[in-house]
Amino acid sequence: MNRRGDDFARVYEEHVWIVYGFLAYRLRDQAAAEDLTQATFEHALRAWSRFDPRRGSERTWLLTIARNLLIDHHRRDHSSRIEIDEGMLPSVPGPETRLTASHEIVEALSRLGDRDREVIALRFGGDLTGPEIAALVGLTLANVQQILSRSLRKLRSMLDETGFSELRDGARAR
Repeated sequence: MNRRGDDFARVYEEHVWIVYGFLAYRLRDQAAAEDLTQATFEHALRAWSRFDPRRGSERTWLLTIARNLLIDHHRRDHSSRIEIDEGMLPSVPGPETRLTASHEIVEALSRLGDRDREVIALRFGGDLTGPEIAALVGLTLANVQQILSRSLRKLRSMLDETGFSELRDGARAR
């Protein structure tokens, strides 16, 4: 393998689970998360010669690609289907159940707004820092921190209502 291929192989090995983690937080379909992860790295490989480390980290660059593919996926998905009240459908566990140990956390995450879930997914699924999230989604760092703080408080409140304490205990352990 040439130097360029070796570099990309390293990038893939270091970041594939971060990209998948972000997508799995945002999608309820494991196959779709896997497909979009694959598409992210296909796009990245084609654009690898244009990657400029002075403009951002490899992780941020890959998550930007993944986020754009996710937006396209949702546009395609919503334009070709009939609107259905999802509350009337049975709940089917998705890939997020492998990333979290509890149904309560998955349920609480699903009750948050899209922006809140996206920031949480980028922070905990994509392992991005506050400044990286701000740059990626076009918000100020203060706004990202506020969204993250408010979202985690909402999650804790929802989980406290159910008597669930793992999130609070896990947050203290970090």
